Amino acid sequence: MATAFPDAQTRTRVYFPLWRTVFLTALLTWLYLPTLSRLFAQWMEDSDYSHGFFVPLFSFYVVWQRRVQLSQLLPQPSWAGLPLLAFAMSVLILGQLGAELFLARFSLLLTAAGVIVLFLGWSHFRAVLFPWAFLFLMIPIPAIIFNQITFALQLVASRVAAATLALFGIPILQEGNLIHLPTLTLEVAEACSGIRSLVTLLTLAIIYGYLMDRRLWVRWLLAVSSIPIAVVANSTRIIGTGILVQYWGAARAQGYLHALWGWIVFLVSLMLLYALQRLTRLTVPRHYAQKQNPQKRIMES
Repeated sequence: MATAFPDAQTRTRVYFPLWRTVFLTALLTWLYLPTLSRLFAQWMEDSDYSHGFFVPLFSFYVVWQRRVQLSQLLPQPSWAGLPLLAFAMSVLILGQLGAELFLARFSLLLTAAGVIVLFLGWSHFRAVLFPWAFLFLMIPIPAIIFNQITFALQLVASRVAAATLALFGIPILQEGNLIHLPTLTLEVAEACSGIRSLVTLLTLAIIYGYLMDRRLWVRWLLAVSSIPIAVVANSTRIIGTGILVQYWGAARAQGYLHALWGWIVFLVSLMLLYALQRLTRLTVPRHYAQKQNPQKRIMES
């Protein structure tokens, strides 16, 4: 006698009944509400991570966009999710005891991965790997790493600006992140290091590449290119400031004009990303992948 097997959607409901969804949501909310509240507060107060609001929205959009393909995957719960959850809870406890915000926030992503693997399986986790990994961009970098990156960017921007200003015939003396001009000394501070535009531009480059181009190598190119573009753009801002100080006085490079120049440079960076993506269409023929089965399409990008 033939036995009828439930379809994929029915099996999903079997493994994920409503009571379990409600219970998990309530439990995770109770565990991570303090962590999420502090994260939201930092997004609002720290301009370096104001883009954080868009990161989870984009990740949810990607998952929603793939909802049909995800529904066709057969749930295969794996006990491997339990060690992931145990490790996530350990990281959360360490973060809470040590007042390390990054660890507590990182544990949230580990918990999400553990839940997916435990109740749905590795195939589902691989299917949402990209939107899950993208969520890392919403978490501020640990202070010790942030300071190292910022200082390195300060030195790079200072050296590029000093070398370029010398080409314009402006006498300068560079000492670390200080650029001594005849009339004023410019300090390439943390806010002028380019870290703000770097993180934001990287996030926007990934979003733009995903939405506007299906070619995987172009998406990688845009993401990687956002780093040198941000560095060059920030160095250009410092160079422009040095020229204004030398020929039009220090007042011309402060206050409103200084902030406006920063916005202009960031917009130019976005235009360069757009130009790079358009250039790939002109120089390399655009080939779309042939029709794939639903599971392979999920793995694309």
